[in-house]
Amino acid sequence: MSSIDQSKQFIPLNIAVLTVSDTRSLDDDKSGATLADRLTAAGHRLAAREIVTDDVEAIRAIIRKWVADPGVDAIITTGGTGFTGRDVTPEAIEPLFEKRMDGFSIAFHLLSHAKIGTSTIQSRATAGVTGATYIFCLPGSPGACKDGWDGILAPQLDYRTRPCNFVEIMPRLDEHLRRPKAKGATV
Repeated sequence: MSSIDQSKQFIPLNIAVLTVSDTRSLDDDKSGATLADRLTAAGHRLAAREIVTDDVEAIRAIIRKWVADPGVDAIITTGGTGFTGRDVTPEAIEPLFEKRMDGFSIAFHLLSHAKIGTSTIQSRATAGVTGATYIFCLPGSPGACKDGWDGILAPQLDYRTRPCNFVEIMPRLDEHLRRPKAKGATV
């Protein structure tokens, strides 16, 4: 079980939130708002927040823009992970992954199964790393965003989490040193 090492200093990350939806606006985007509220409450910075339609090229354009931005450490998407004809988030983003994070999907489904049972199989939650930027794709419901953030992302995006976390390995994601070494990270 993981724990927080209180002797270490929290390192805030710059996290962008992308809602993939044909029907939402910033005014009624509960899932994007849930993620933005939770990540800022945890001490991170909201680097950007946008809504894009369920269109492969439109999704990829925003993801590529944020990956190229040295001020974005992680991207969380919400929406478009189901099975309907318009659900294309995994198709848009997975080809961009340099490294796929299979354990994220497994962990998400374990958490989700405990809350919604077998309905969890209707999600294609996925994650990976591209250009030294973490990308996490969550379903489009506020409940799924809460589960994904609270149960997986909040601890893994906290440098103080032991025995290991995503923040401490960030300096090693990019062999070309696109971003400066994380303050206090061990490499």
